[in-house]
Amino acid sequence: MIKKIEKLQTIINSHKPFSNEILRLWQEKLRIDWTYNSNAIEGNTLTYGETAFFLREGLTSEGKPLKDYLEAKNHAEAIDYLLDVIKGNREITESFIKELHALLLKDIHFTYAKVNNGEFIKKPLNAGKYKTLPNHILTISGKIHKYTNPIHVKDDMEELIKWLNKKKSMNIIEKACIFHYKFVAIHPFDDGNGRMARLLMNLILMKAGYPPCIVKNINRRKYLENLEMIDLEKKYHPFIQFICEELLSTQKTMLDILEGKKDMNTDYSKTMNRYDREEKIMNSIGKNPISISQIMEEMPQIKRATLKSDLSRLLKTKKIQRNGVGKGALYLKS
Repeated sequence: MIKKIEKLQTIINSHKPFSNEILRLWQEKLRIDWTYNSNAIEGNTLTYGETAFFLREGLTSEGKPLKDYLEAKNHAEAIDYLLDVIKGNREITESFIKELHALLLKDIHFTYAKVNNGEFIKKPLNAGKYKTLPNHILTISGKIHKYTNPIHVKDDMEELIKWLNKKKSMNIIEKACIFHYKFVAIHPFDDGNGRMARLLMNLILMKAGYPPCIVKNINRRKYLENLEMIDLEKKYHPFIQFICEELLSTQKTMLDILEGKKDMNTDYSKTMNRYDREEKIMNSIGKNPISISQIMEEMPQIKRATLKSDLSRLLKTKKIQRNGVGKGALYLKS
């Protein structure tokens, strides 16, 4: 996989220097794709179209929380900041990580945390500062996973930075992936740790000349399962393989833009992106089997042929299952 990535990067680099127009189009798409997917993985409710329209036009939709728009604005600004950091060749340090976190959570003063009785409470946030209270998560497999105790966070973060600077001989893609896992395993902040891990992983990749790896929300379950596999079995390979697949996908998108194969002038306020459609399909299916006609009732703006194509793709990636054939086929989540 790494050889494929290196080969494709050579082809991308052959198009340099990029024209100002191509660079502008790519960076605009990058901000939208990266912001939407990274925030959606963490529960942000903005659709791809809403994210794109907000970042392009500054306009919001009714019924969506202000916090979701703040997260989109802050994440996009964090990406811009990373691009400036790369130009300045700044090193990754604890102080830099805290600066990035402060930008990512700017004007967001609380998050919701689930307590023992299952209820959600408002938990105050301290942007740019390490956590002072323990945090844990319910994993994909249903187990409680506890992160580094607050009293050990500074020591663990110092060790992580030393590890990053020490492993000079390690392939940079592997290093970026393992750094991502080690950062998440510490979970140094009250909130934003997943987004921070992906920002920092991509900063490592981008400093080495690669585009960022956009971990897509549609692949959220596989992403979290591979991270959990490291917790349980100390196996990095599946996670590195997954990140490589997502990085290849980003590279192919970039190459399509460079070769003029992708139209970047889409009106996202009127056109539904593939990821939007797949997300809505998954939400429509829910826990109970559903027919294609029932899905169409909830998504009348999508043509039947397009819906069939989306369902076929979801079946191939094993995100959904199908019982029966023809008009009697029912779809359910895997």
